[in-house]
Amino acid sequence: MMLISFFQFKWPHTCIFCLLILYKFTISTDFAFPFLRTSTSYLTGGETILGKNSSRSSPTSFNFRPSRNVYATNSPGVYKIDAKLTFRVYNNMYIPGTNSTFGRSDSARRRRSSGRFKFLLHGFWSESSGKGCFVGSAPWFSSKGEPLNLEALFMINYSKSSTYSNSFVTGKLESLSHSNDESYFEPISILSFPELNHYEYKLISEETQGDFNVVDSKKSLVLSSQPGEICSLFSRDYSTFHLEYAKSCSSSLKHCSPLDGVLGYVPPYISLYSIQCYENENKMRFLVQFTNRSYVERYEMFDPSATLVGEGLWDEKQNSLVIVSCRISSSNSLEDARVGDCSFRLSLYYPSVWSIKNRDKAVGQIWTNKTAQDVGYFGMIKFRTSDAYMKVPGFKYEYTEIEKVNKLCPKKAVTRAERYPSGQSYDMRFDMSVQNSKYFGWSSAEPIFIGNESYAYSSVVISNSRWGGYGDIVETEVEFENVVSDNVPLNVSYKLIFSSTGDVKLGAGHSSLNTSLNSYGQLIISAEGVYDAGTGYLCMVGCRNLGYNNSLDCDILLNFQFPGSMRTKSGFIKGSMQSTRKQSDPLFFEHLNLTSSSFSSTEAQRSLWRIDLEITMVLISNTLACIFVGFQLYHVKSYPNTVPSISLLMLVILTLGHMVPLVLNFEALFMAKQNTQNIILSSSGWLEVNEVIVRVATMVAFLLQFRLLQLAWTARHIGESTEPGISAAEKKTLLVSLPIYIFGGFVAFLVNWKKNYYGSAQRAFDYSHTQRQQHRLWGDLRSYAGLILDGFLFPQVLLNMFQMSTESALSMPFYLGTTLVHSVPHAYDIYRANNYVPAHVNGTYVYANPGADFYSAAWDIVIPLAGLLLVAIIFLQQRYGGRSILPKKIRELELYAKVPAVDP
Repeated sequence: MMLISFFQFKWPHTCIFCLLILYKFTISTDFAFPFLRTSTSYLTGGETILGKNSSRSSPTSFNFRPSRNVYATNSPGVYKIDAKLTFRVYNNMYIPGTNSTFGRSDSARRRRSSGRFKFLLHGFWSESSGKGCFVGSAPWFSSKGEPLNLEALFMINYSKSSTYSNSFVTGKLESLSHSNDESYFEPISILSFPELNHYEYKLISEETQGDFNVVDSKKSLVLSSQPGEICSLFSRDYSTFHLEYAKSCSSSLKHCSPLDGVLGYVPPYISLYSIQCYENENKMRFLVQFTNRSYVERYEMFDPSATLVGEGLWDEKQNSLVIVSCRISSSNSLEDARVGDCSFRLSLYYPSVWSIKNRDKAVGQIWTNKTAQDVGYFGMIKFRTSDAYMKVPGFKYEYTEIEKVNKLCPKKAVTRAERYPSGQSYDMRFDMSVQNSKYFGWSSAEPIFIGNESYAYSSVVISNSRWGGYGDIVETEVEFENVVSDNVPLNVSYKLIFSSTGDVKLGAGHSSLNTSLNSYGQLIISAEGVYDAGTGYLCMVGCRNLGYNNSLDCDILLNFQFPGSMRTKSGFIKGSMQSTRKQSDPLFFEHLNLTSSSFSSTEAQRSLWRIDLEITMVLISNTLACIFVGFQLYHVKSYPNTVPSISLLMLVILTLGHMVPLVLNFEALFMAKQNTQNIILSSSGWLEVNEVIVRVATMVAFLLQFRLLQLAWTARHIGESTEPGISAAEKKTLLVSLPIYIFGGFVAFLVNWKKNYYGSAQRAFDYSHTQRQQHRLWGDLRSYAGLILDGFLFPQVLLNMFQMSTESALSMPFYLGTTLVHSVPHAYDIYRANNYVPAHVNGTYVYANPGADFYSAAWDIVIPLAGLLLVAIIFLQQRYGGRSILPKKIRELELYAKVPAVDP
């Protein structure tokens, strides 16, 4: 009795003594203790270990997790509990467990990455008083980097019999160290609304349901046909809605805001979070948070001053969700938090029919049952959302603008030789770039309904297809309940999103679009129209929100032409968006050209075949390289006297040409591959097989080339005593080659930099990150290195000239065959440019990669011709002398270049 009275009396700072007394009088029990998590909690304090902003906006998360085993003691109603209190911090702060120094010293280094530390707690909780006391510690580091423990006392107040008035949990974590110790930290207070096993719904009753006769049940979906369907709608963390205030709200902040203006602004958004849901009764507990952001981060703490807590019920008569909620208030600290003022009412329903002017996933309103004379009164506020992540089954679409579309859109003749994407295919969803707008960089078009069916797709893998480890396999499959003929025009509805490129503002020709931009600078267009699969023509009427009174501008015409299957050179969709209003109308905007890339199923098959071909060419090239180096090794063995005459610089270039791709591919094996076309991709077992085959062939070519380099290096040093001029000629070759290579690299960099600077304003297709990377320094260096590799014979030509050699240092199969191996990719690049969709569309360059060489219509001709010219020069030098290609006067100097010495 003394122990129970002690728990009921106050929060004991000396409860450690109680823990020691009760510890040995414990037996196991099935009692469950609540689990606290970030999304339903709020904490303050602990600046030393949590950072200075330990509040709702602080990037800190935590959880309090009791162990599964709770033990009853010999004292009735007192339980022994083990628990873990874990904090995860994402901002700049002191985080233990690394080599960095930590502590309270300002000179301690900080770590920017996330960190986690855990308190292991042991204590007791009294059922009668609801108070618990725990002690424990967590690992930490001092300012000198030495390990230490954070000794702490955690006190909790949790009532087992919970209703709306006492359904919350308060707690306080205090340091047991002296305030001057490095292990000391400021107290941390916690307020939480956990999921409870024995919660009594008292706010929602038959009396309160009489306040909710405001919804037209004919407009809302019936969602009670399956068990758990209501709960599934609120299974994700937050559902955010946009608040629509009455016009009179601009004159009175106090009577507009549901929170008496305590936030200092009229909140534009409201977020609902379901704490828990009872499937059998369709009852829920909610946190209702007012915020100025359209998206609430996952596991983000709520702000008690801007949050209501309430109970919800799905009303089957009105097909709507009704919520009664209360404010959270406290006098001085979170320990004094309480629930009061339960006058808030919310109702929410899901429209059963969509149209071009109404695409809200959910619509609701919030009001108070107070009168205008009462304190805290505010007018009714509507809210709505079109959140794409909210999955609402069963709604239908009503086409209202088809007649207008038929008048504005001309009919096109069917081309029998062409085949266009089916209306039920994945190709109907595409990304675009806005060609004549400096503000809009890109946009996306996603179908909402195709005919009378909601647009949905699933991706599967093409069996027995492969991209050789350099890409991923793709095939799309779309499933619809009702399949219609491809030759029948389909009614379609779309959602188009135009996103800004940055700080650029809309020009005069498009300034009227400013009223339709959301908080992210996006323009959202709702459209519906007709798609004709026989012609590949999509024509729609669009609507945009004007930003006031939910008014719309539906005088927008959109046209898109899909590419046909016979247009193998490019798969680009060409389209436009224009206003049908008169130019003098304030809402008029200028014509916008839209360009996209259609990666259709046919193009996917062709790309797979192309990549298979390219992988085969890579294998053939590496195999031929091995064969040609083998010829040179045989030549060296047959004519050992010619080995010193081989250019070491040339052999180094060829060896690096095999080594660098081998190293880069090895690193790429551990890097995640990403899809640039928003298609769900996967891979087959052939990927790993091709990875191994390509790497083995490259490794063999590298080893053979390295062996040739080793032989030339050894022969050069052995032959220095008999041929001292060889080393001198090699040095001259190096002194001439390096300035030429450096100067050429500088010129290439300037040319590419100028092209990048002046050519980035207007592009037919936004290559985004991949294209921009090619204009950076690393991309330029890689391309120039490929050019040097293509001209690998240049150092040998210089060495022959300086050495004045007539030795056949290189075998013809080696220098001619290797040159052809380096020339074939340029010939293939010409073929690929005229027969396939550009590979930057899907990011799959396997062979003839522009990132590793110069590829264009001009370079594809110049580089092979230059390579063949070097081959011809080597042939002449090895037959007529190293200077045979020079003018006759210079060649005559060769007669005096070597005078035999006579020993006295």
